[in-house]
Amino acid sequence: MAKPKAFATRALFPEARAVLDAEFETDYWSQPGGISRVELLKRVADCEALVCVITERVDEDLLAAAPKLRIVATVSVGYDHIDVAACTRRGIVVTNTPGVLDDTTADLAWALLMAVARRVIEGDAWVRSGTWNGWDLDQLVGGDVHGKRLGIVGFGRIGQRMARRALGFDMRVLYTGRRCAPTEVEKELRAEFVPLDRLLAESDFFSLHVPLLPDTRHLINAASFLKMKRTAYLINTTRGPVVDEAALVEALKAGQIAGAGLDVYEHEPKVHPGLLALKNVVFTPHIGSASVETRTKMAVMAAENMAALFAGKRPPNALNPEAIHV
Repeated sequence: MAKPKAFATRALFPEARAVLDAEFETDYWSQPGGISRVELLKRVADCEALVCVITERVDEDLLAAAPKLRIVATVSVGYDHIDVAACTRRGIVVTNTPGVLDDTTADLAWALLMAVARRVIEGDAWVRSGTWNGWDLDQLVGGDVHGKRLGIVGFGRIGQRMARRALGFDMRVLYTGRRCAPTEVEKELRAEFVPLDRLLAESDFFSLHVPLLPDTRHLINAASFLKMKRTAYLINTTRGPVVDEAALVEALKAGQIAGAGLDVYEHEPKVHPGLLALKNVVFTPHIGSASVETRTKMAVMAAENMAALFAGKRPPNALNPEAIHV
């Protein structure tokens, strides 16, 4: 019996390929850089399963080009690049990869937080330039991290991992979200639920961990920056459009906040030129989950989600289980 056809928009890791190749006749995009839209539409024409990443839009046009498609497995937690409702209407299951990247993403958020507060990138550039002439009292003074207030916007899995790391820095944690965490979680993490306005006014560091939804787009905007301390730092490892990037540029130029650490961007991969000109911003290229171990786990999870469906089982991470017909 012929295996179902699958297409993966990246070469993936060997562990994930082993899962796919055992169950599917799989075609992998292995050329440098992402696949073009035109090529993607060609490759999905006779596929029953698609493994994609956040840079590929799965919309009505793609679905129309893939009449045999039964599942879309994204190698990511976020799925704002997929029209889930359109998939559901066509009986196409959508899956993501939650859980396995929580600690790795929190690690990166902390790396950004420490780097911008202690001016690590500026220091590195100065030493590399060969112009540093030795220690001085007020040289590259930054902000302390220990003992400060960490404001977490979105207190899900990654937000709670951020709070756990804050314990080691003796920080007070304020958080906001759609609902309060269980009392035992608040007690364990020494976290207090507060309205967003209070979190903005009292926090020394802000870390964003909300999905990109209509009501979170530009959640942090010009009005938000006016409420923040002038000594505060913004950290974003979630989705770029959660922050109004133009407003962030103006807030940094005006000294309304002290700095920012960014892994994601509003018009990714483009970055607002006003940000690039500022020394008090630390950039990384959307690498929140980018460790070998974690990206491997994510790819394997996506492959296992696909394999489960074709084995007559419910994929563990189905976002639209109502589309499942096994």
